Amino acid sequence: MENNKVKVVLGVIGADCHAVGNKILNYAFTSAGFEVVNLGVLVPQEEFVNAAIETDAKAILVASLYGHGEIDCRGLRERCRESGLGDILLYVGGNLVVGKTDFAEVHSKFIEMGYDRVYEPGILPDQVVIDLKNDLGL
Repeated sequence: MENNKVKVVLGVIGADCHAVGNKILNYAFTSAGFEVVNLGVLVPQEEFVNAAIETDAKAILVASLYGHGEIDCRGLRERCRESGLGDILLYVGGNLVVGKTDFAEVHSKFIEMGYDRVYEPGILPDQVVIDLKNDLGL
Protein backbone atom coordinates (compact mmCIF):
# COMPACT_ATOMS: atom_id res chain seq x y z
CA MET A 1 0.00 0.00 0.00
CA GLU A 2 1.40 3.37 -1.01
CA ASN A 3 1.84 6.07 1.64
CA ASN A 4 0.57 9.40 0.35
CA LYS A 5 1.16 11.36 3.54
CA VAL A 6 3.16 14.57 3.23
CA LYS A 7 6.53 14.14 4.91
CA VAL A 8 8.05 16.73 7.24
CA VAL A 9 11.37 16.72 9.08
CA LEU A 10 11.24 17.79 12.72
CA GLY A 11 14.05 18.35 15.19
CA VAL A 12 15.67 20.47 17.88
CA ILE A 13 18.72 22.17 16.37
CA GLY A 14 22.25 22.54 17.66
CA ALA A 15 23.30 21.79 21.22
CA ASP A 16 19.72 22.07 22.48
CA CYS A 17 18.42 19.01 24.31
CA HIS A 18 14.86 20.15 25.12
CA ALA A 19 12.73 17.17 24.15
CA VAL A 20 9.21 17.77 25.49
CA GLY A 21 8.14 20.32 22.86
CA ASN A 22 9.55 18.09 20.16
CA LYS A 23 7.34 15.22 21.30
CA ILE A 24 4.29 17.50 21.42
CA LEU A 25 4.95 18.75 17.87
CA ASN A 26 5.53 15.20 16.66
CA TYR A 27 2.16 14.18 18.08
CA ALA A 28 0.37 17.22 16.63
CA PHE A 29 1.71 16.74 13.10
CA THR A 30 1.19 12.98 13.13
CA SER A 31 -2.38 13.45 14.35
CA ALA A 32 -2.94 15.98 11.56
CA GLY A 33 -2.03 13.34 8.97
CA PHE A 34 1.61 14.16 8.25
CA GLU A 35 4.40 11.62 8.18
CA VAL A 36 6.93 13.01 10.65
CA VAL A 37 10.62 12.21 10.40
CA ASN A 38 11.57 13.16 13.94
CA LEU A 39 15.31 13.64 14.32
CA GLY A 40 15.01 14.34 18.05
CA VAL A 41 17.37 16.70 19.86
CA LEU A 42 20.94 17.91 19.35
CA VAL A 43 20.47 17.94 15.57
CA PRO A 44 23.08 19.59 13.30
CA GLN A 45 21.95 21.43 10.17
CA GLU A 46 23.38 18.76 7.88
CA GLU A 47 21.14 16.14 9.44
CA PHE A 48 18.00 18.20 8.72
CA VAL A 49 19.05 18.62 5.09
CA ASN A 50 20.05 14.98 4.61
CA ALA A 51 16.79 13.73 6.13
CA ALA A 52 14.75 16.04 3.90
CA ILE A 53 16.58 14.77 0.81
CA GLU A 54 16.31 11.10 1.80
CA THR A 55 12.59 11.28 2.57
CA ASP A 56 11.49 13.85 -0.04
CA ALA A 57 10.11 16.02 2.78
CA LYS A 58 8.13 19.13 1.93
CA ALA A 59 9.09 21.05 5.08
CA ILE A 60 11.79 21.28 7.73
CA LEU A 61 10.48 22.22 11.17
CA VAL A 62 13.20 23.50 13.48
CA ALA A 63 12.83 24.05 17.22
CA SER A 64 15.26 25.81 19.52
CA LEU A 65 14.52 26.47 23.15
CA TYR A 66 17.84 27.27 24.76
CA GLY A 67 18.22 30.74 23.28
CA HIS A 68 20.92 30.12 20.69
CA GLY A 69 18.66 29.57 17.70
CA GLU A 70 19.95 32.67 15.99
CA ILE A 71 23.43 31.12 15.89
CA ASP A 72 22.37 27.53 15.21
CA CYS A 73 19.86 28.39 12.47
CA ARG A 74 21.97 30.83 10.48
CA GLY A 75 22.85 29.40 7.07
CA LEU A 76 20.27 26.60 6.96
CA ARG A 77 18.44 28.11 3.97
CA GLU A 78 21.74 28.39 2.06
CA ARG A 79 22.58 24.79 2.94
CA CYS A 80 19.17 23.75 1.60
CA ARG A 81 19.73 25.64 -1.64
CA GLU A 82 23.20 24.11 -2.11
CA SER A 83 21.62 20.66 -1.72
CA GLY A 84 18.81 21.28 -4.22
CA LEU A 85 16.14 22.01 -1.59
CA GLY A 86 15.83 25.74 -2.27
CA ASP A 87 12.05 25.74 -2.21
CA ILE A 88 11.50 23.55 0.87
CA LEU A 89 9.44 25.21 3.57
CA LEU A 90 11.51 26.20 6.61
CA TYR A 91 9.74 26.82 9.90
CA VAL A 92 11.42 27.76 13.17
CA GLY A 93 10.09 28.38 16.65
CA GLY A 94 10.88 28.54 20.32
CA ASN A 95 13.10 30.70 22.50
CA LEU A 96 15.26 31.71 19.57
CA VAL A 97 17.48 34.38 21.14
CA VAL A 98 19.13 35.01 24.49
CA GLY A 99 17.52 37.70 26.61
CA LYS A 100 14.37 39.70 26.19
CA THR A 101 14.15 40.85 22.59
CA ASP A 102 11.01 42.16 20.96
CA PHE A 103 9.55 39.30 18.93
CA ALA A 104 9.03 41.53 15.88
CA GLU A 105 12.80 41.97 15.76
CA VAL A 106 13.41 38.23 16.17
CA HIS A 107 10.84 37.50 13.47
CA SER A 108 12.54 39.88 11.04
CA LYS A 109 15.97 38.32 11.67
CA PHE A 110 14.74 34.83 10.88
CA ILE A 111 12.75 35.90 7.83
CA GLU A 112 15.94 37.54 6.55
CA MET A 113 17.74 34.22 7.17
CA GLY A 114 15.26 32.56 4.78
CA TYR A 115 12.72 31.01 7.14
CA ASP A 116 9.15 30.96 5.85
CA ARG A 117 7.49 31.00 9.27
CA VAL A 118 8.84 32.10 12.65
CA TYR A 119 7.00 31.26 15.87
CA GLU A 120 7.35 32.82 19.27
CA PRO A 121 7.34 30.83 22.50
CA GLY A 122 3.88 29.65 23.53
CA ILE A 123 2.41 29.22 20.05
CA LEU A 124 -0.06 26.37 19.97
CA PRO A 125 0.87 23.45 17.69
CA ASP A 126 -2.57 23.65 16.05
CA GLN A 127 -1.66 27.04 14.56
CA VAL A 128 1.56 25.66 13.10
CA VAL A 129 -0.37 22.74 11.57
CA ILE A 130 -2.89 25.14 10.02
CA ASP A 131 -0.09 27.30 8.62
CA LEU A 132 1.72 24.30 7.15
CA LYS A 133 -1.41 22.96 5.51
CA ASN A 134 -2.10 26.41 4.03
CA ASP A 135 1.49 26.85 2.84
CA LEU A 136 1.42 23.41 1.19
CA GLY A 137 -2.00 24.02 -0.36
CA LEU A 138 -3.62 21.11 1.46
